[in-house]
Amino acid sequence: MSQSLSKICVHIVFATKYRQPLIDDRIENELHSYIGGICNSMGCIPVKVGGYVDHVHILCVLSRKITVMKLLEEVKKSSSRWLKTKFPEYSNFYWQDGYGVFSVNPYELEIVVRYIANQKVHHQKRTFKDEFRGFLKKYNVEYDERYVWD
Repeated sequence: MSQSLSKICVHIVFATKYRQPLIDDRIENELHSYIGGICNSMGCIPVKVGGYVDHVHILCVLSRKITVMKLLEEVKKSSSRWLKTKFPEYSNFYWQDGYGVFSVNPYELEIVVRYIANQKVHHQKRTFKDEFRGFLKKYNVEYDERYVWD
């Protein structure tokens, strides 16, 4: 085959450092848009970016030219720097070190889009920790609870 083709859809989840509720209404939309722009600039097509006060969800189609680790490194570094520069009161803002990445069937993108769009309602009943544990269980990811949270 002379051409390399792929369509790898992923749902990425990561939190603020210590899951601090820092993503408020004032910055939420701009932050999510900025993160989508970073993804786009790296060749990863953002389908939906959203989240709640202490975490972010990114649904995107990965570029075949970069690794997930490189994408997340750039998203976290650039968005944190942007937030601190644009809003000086966020000078102590940090993302957690880790993240979760889960594959999504391209036929089920709309289900994940609705899930991300419904975060505020969803988190009236469920904490981020419970949500993330649910992803780990659903995708059968082995983990040690001692090393998941920071």
